[in-house]
Amino acid sequence: MSTRLLQIRLPENLIREIHANIKGTSFKSVEDFVETLVKQRFHETEEPVYTAEEETIIKERLRKLGYIE
Repeated sequence: MSTRLLQIRLPENLIREIHANIKGTSFKSVEDFVETLVKQRFHETEEPVYTAEEETIIKERLRKLGYIE
């Protein structure tokens, strides 16, 4: 099953600037660069990785090690 792609419009000068800045990097295109940025930002806003129970265990370990009180 393939993912349906949609179009996002950006100002031409911004696209040119991105294109110039990604030369010599691992990004194959402006689209690749923008997709990577959006994915990174999206993942930053997701719910916490740890459950409440896991967080309690981690805090207790840090307390025992003297990192937190």
